[in-house]
Amino acid sequence: MKAKLVSTAKNIYPSLLLITFFLAAWEIICRWANIPASRVPSPLLIGKCLVADFPLLMSHLHATMYAVSVGLLIAIFLSLILSISMNRWLWLKQALYPLLIISQTIPIIALAPLLLILFGFGITNKIIVVVLVCFFPLSVNLVEGLEQVDNEMINLLRIMQAKPITILQNVQLPSVLPFFYSGLKISVTYSVMGAVIAEWLGGRAGLGIYILRSLHTYRAGNAFAAILVVVTVSLMLFKLTEFAAWISMPWERIKKNNLED
Repeated sequence: MKAKLVSTAKNIYPSLLLITFFLAAWEIICRWANIPASRVPSPLLIGKCLVADFPLLMSHLHATMYAVSVGLLIAIFLSLILSISMNRWLWLKQALYPLLIISQTIPIIALAPLLLILFGFGITNKIIVVVLVCFFPLSVNLVEGLEQVDNEMINLLRIMQAKPITILQNVQLPSVLPFFYSGLKISVTYSVMGAVIAEWLGGRAGLGIYILRSLHTYRAGNAFAAILVVVTVSLMLFKLTEFAAWISMPWERIKKNNLED
């Protein structure tokens, strides 16, 4: 464990050094060029705005995270049902898979106003946007994962007269978990972005509303502070997904340790 922590610290160190250099250069340029804070705020000003408005930011974050959590759970449930169904019935995959790809050619920012007209300024339109941006990467990864399951193992269990649910639980789901978490890593970062975009185009609360109001009142520092919160939450969700994958797939840890040894 200690060796792993040391290795992780070594991997993070170059990124932290680069970020520190970037922030220092940003601060120096803002002071040297005397750039107005309403246009490009300095990192120190953003930090002050973050501290000053922290309670308000957390209140808006709660509204955003509600849409993110509900939308993400719905996207996971729907992608599991659809991918398992497409794997079981080939005709369903041939009918729906092209539609999944076509759905990703529609810009969310163009679709959100239509959802606003249909569902109003409530939470529903935000949840639907989150579902739309999370559903595709989850579904595609699950479909590809199910296609790569060991067919010989499945045929063996069928010969032993195992029920489809038994095959799903003992062979298909464990095999598809790496693909599921690969799609989930993409989805969790997209989910926050999708919720914020939906809030930009219409809503009563959320980080997107906070950013929009800050920009309309020329408080760029506050807008950047909210963006910092969005980035932080997205990174935390990504790391939480990695941790969930580490917990739920012990065989992957054993395989990785054997390769390192």
